[in-house]
Amino acid sequence: MSNPAAPQLDSSTRLAVDRTRLAHERTLMAWVRTATSLISFGFTIYKFFQFELSKEEVHRATSQFGPRRFGMVMIVIGIVSLVAAQVQDYFNRKELAKQYGPGPFSVAAVVAVLVGGLGVLALLLAAFEI
Repeated sequence: MSNPAAPQLDSSTRLAVDRTRLAHERTLMAWVRTATSLISFGFTIYKFFQFELSKEEVHRATSQFGPRRFGMVMIVIGIVSLVAAQVQDYFNRKELAKQYGPGPFSVAAVVAVLVGGLGVLALLLAAFEI
């Protein structure tokens, strides 16, 4: 079923637009993978050193920038990169929709929102030392 507002495209132009949309989808998924790595690595650093310090009877002096803060910075970088990628994807899709009509639903955008939510949860857990 075609959209009456969407321009009628010849097959080669339609396929080129589809390839462009899929390239945007792949780019967003690459950013999701990168953000997931940053968030999980940051949270793992935080939890590993929290576990190691809990085994010691005498806690070491806390530094200004210890493993907890380093882990939190990694998580924040992951979240910020994911938000930036989502904003870029939104504007890319909006531009394509303006020129060639609306495109299909983006599953990658939903996954990005879910990973971002998990990143915020990880950041809160690390911030409140849970």
